Amino acid sequence: MPTLIESPTQIEAAGNKPKIIREFIGRVNSQTESTSLAHMQSPSGWVEPGQTPELDEYTVVLNGCLRIESKTNTIDVNAGQAVICKAGEWVRYSTPGDEGAEYMAVCLPAFSMETVHRDE
Repeated sequence: MPTLIESPTQIEAAGNKPKIIREFIGRVNSQTESTSLAHMQSPSGWVEPGQTPELDEYTVVLNGCLRIESKTNTIDVNAGQAVICKAGEWVRYSTPGDEGAEYMAVCLPAFSMETVHRDE
C-alpha cells in the first residue's frame, strides 16, 4: 500500500552558516533506512566539513550553484545539472555563488550521522 509523506522534517545542518534541510524520506521523517530524499537550501558562502560517507549521494541542483570538492578535482554543479558522489570518496560541499543553492539529494542507504564520517 502506498504511504503518503504529508510533510518533511527540518533537520539541523552542518556548516559555517545556517542551511535548511527538509527530509521527506529517510531515517528521521519516515523511518526509512534504505534511502533518503531531502530538499536543501544553502546560503551564499556556506561550506560544510569534508566527509567520507558510507553512502552514494545523487544530487540535482534546482537553483544556484553547488560546489563539490574531492581529493582529485572540484566540480561546480549548476541549476539543471546533477552529480553522483560515491560511497568511500572524500567530498566537501559548498555554495560559493551569490545566490546560494537549492537542491534535492537522494542517499543510498539513507543519510545518518553515524555513517557520514565528517572531518574533525
